[in-house]
Amino acid sequence: MIKHLFTVLSLLAAASNELPQEISAREEGRLAVSVPLRPQEPTGAIPYDEEEVKYSNITADVTLAGTLTLPRTGKPSPAVLLIAGSGPNDRNETIFGHKPFLVLADHLTKQGFAVLRVDKRGVGQSTGNYDVSTSEDFAADVLAGVEYLKIRNEVDAEQIGLIGHSEGGLIAPMVAVKSNDVAFIVLMAGGGVTGEATLYAQEALISRAMGVTEEQISHQLDFQKQVLSVIKNESDLEKAEKLLREIVAKQLDNLPKEEQQASAEVMEAQIKRCNSKWFRYFLTYDPITSLKHLKIPVLVINGELDSQVPSKQNLPVIAKILEEAGNRNYRIIEFPKLNHLFQTCESGSILEYGKIEETIAPVVLDTLSGWILEITN
Repeated sequence: MIKHLFTVLSLLAAASNELPQEISAREEGRLAVSVPLRPQEPTGAIPYDEEEVKYSNITADVTLAGTLTLPRTGKPSPAVLLIAGSGPNDRNETIFGHKPFLVLADHLTKQGFAVLRVDKRGVGQSTGNYDVSTSEDFAADVLAGVEYLKIRNEVDAEQIGLIGHSEGGLIAPMVAVKSNDVAFIVLMAGGGVTGEATLYAQEALISRAMGVTEEQISHQLDFQKQVLSVIKNESDLEKAEKLLREIVAKQLDNLPKEEQQASAEVMEAQIKRCNSKWFRYFLTYDPITSLKHLKIPVLVINGELDSQVPSKQNLPVIAKILEEAGNRNYRIIEFPKLNHLFQTCESGSILEYGKIEETIAPVVLDTLSGWILEITN
């Protein structure tokens, strides 16, 4: 039972893209002897220009650092800004030894698009405090990125788009409805429901993929509901933390004595994460707030086996919202046998991510570049 309890708490903190750190550490340990190849990462001379850049989000006194790749076309190019999922992601969205944004930027730039990928505030070479930031703060950083792209002579300022993965798929619409300079957006495993609804679905899907029984899943969901109820209903952080400790203490009492100490240490870290400013925002934010105002072209993609942002839960909702909004230029695609990272997989389990050599399925890369080429010509 203890490993399943870890999964619950990790998911509460991890939300849509930041993987449970306990699982990540164990996986990386197993991969230490034989690290799988990452054949899609660019090697040798690249057929485009690459530049290290910095720009400011003046309103937050934050300096964002990233990499801008530019095709050698000799004329202004359409541009995309990549928005990472939840967690302290670097510009490549490095996860389980994979660098999805490096692979994506390489592909798109070779197809003629300028691509900006950035360290999140407080991560890598970017300044600011990641720990006290919310999706709304990250959206402000993306707006600053759009402003930066507009002043680059190599960029066609009329054709700047956003590609958001996971939490980035929540942020892209938030930015698009605030800026008239966003020409199109792509939602890669972006949510259409609240964080709370996503977490319940995650719990069931990931647990089943790990072989957890339905009885145990029911127990975990009950525990999860207790935790989320505190976060939603108690705004005072100190009072909320006290209540969360009481709930966790009852769970610990049900464990064998020899497991309680190790379990308590893990749960302590997770309590802090669950009670964070970011998590509180994510839990209650409803994507419909921004999606209902989108009139620009939108591509929405998801993997059939995504266990973190389930396609069956989210794609129909997003389609319905865009239709009701009167958006006449959107496309919804569910890719068979792909997971949350858009890798070809067996089950969609997070434990597969690091073992798979493929970083992003080629069909996804081709779909993205083909769609952007279609709407920018």
